[in-house]
Amino acid sequence: MLRSMTAFASAESESGHGTLSIELRSVNHRYLELGLRLPDELRTLEPQVRERVAARLARGKVDLGLRFKPAVASAAAIAIDEDFVARLADTAQALAARFPQLNVDFASLLNWPGVLLDRDTDQDALRSAALALLDRALDEMVATREREGSRLGGFLRERLDAIERIVAEVRKHLPEVRAALRAKFDARLAELKQPLEPGRIEQEVVLQLQRIDVDEELDRLGAHILEARRVLSLKEAVGRRLDFLMQEFNREANTLGSKATDPRTSGAAVELKVLIEQMREQVQNLE
Repeated sequence: MLRSMTAFASAESESGHGTLSIELRSVNHRYLELGLRLPDELRTLEPQVRERVAARLARGKVDLGLRFKPAVASAAAIAIDEDFVARLADTAQALAARFPQLNVDFASLLNWPGVLLDRDTDQDALRSAALALLDRALDEMVATREREGSRLGGFLRERLDAIERIVAEVRKHLPEVRAALRAKFDARLAELKQPLEPGRIEQEVVLQLQRIDVDEELDRLGAHILEARRVLSLKEAVGRRLDFLMQEFNREANTLGSKATDPRTSGAAVELKVLIEQMREQVQNLE
C-alpha cells in the first residue's frame, strides 16, 4: 500500500479526569524521526508512544503533541504534597541569603508542578485513555497517508505509461536511423577520390552503428518500467526502492541522449528526463 509521508491528524476525548487532545504532523524524512511533547502527567508513556508510532509508520519526521487539561476538581479532592513543599521551602531559605530579591508568593508555589495532588485521578485509566487516543490519531494519519499515496501512485503510473510509449517510438524509428547513417556514410565514401578496401568500409559502418546503438538502453528502460510497476504494487514501504529506480531511469536516459544522432531520439531523451524528474520529485514523498 503506497503511503505519503506528509500528513496531519488530530483527536480529542473527554472523561471525568479532564480533556485529552493530540496532534500528529509528519513530513518527508529519510528515516522515522519522532518528536514528542507530553504533559507531566503522562511522561511515563514515552516508551509506549514511541513503540506504537514505530509500529504504524515506517518513515517521516513526525511531531506528536499530547495535551491534558484536568477537570475542575472540588476542594475536598485536592491535597498538597507536604514533603515536596517542605523541600521547596528548604531550598528557598538556602537561596534567600544569596538572592535577597527572591520572592515566592503562595499562588506561584501552587502552580509549581507536583505541589498539588489530584486524589481523584486514576493514573492507569488516564494512561489507557491517552494510548487509545493515540491509536485513533494514528488510524487517521495512516488513512490520510494512504489516500495521498494512492493519488501519487496514479501519478507515477501515468508517467511510466508515457515512458513506455516513448521507448516504443524510439524502437520504431531505429531502422530508419541506421539506414540514414549508412546512406550518409556511403555518400561520404563516394566523395573520396581514393577507393577504400570493401572490408574496411564494412568495419567502419559496423563501428559507427555500435556507437549509436541504443538497444541495450531501451531494453534496460523496459526492465525498469516493469520493476517500477511491480514495486508500486507491493504492500510495504517502497519509497527507497523507487528512489533508487529513478537513478537507474535517469542513467539510461542520459546515455540515450549522448548516443542520439537523430532529432527524434534527442527529443525522446529530453522528454524522458522531464518525466523521470517529475517522478523523482513525487517519489521523495513516499514512505
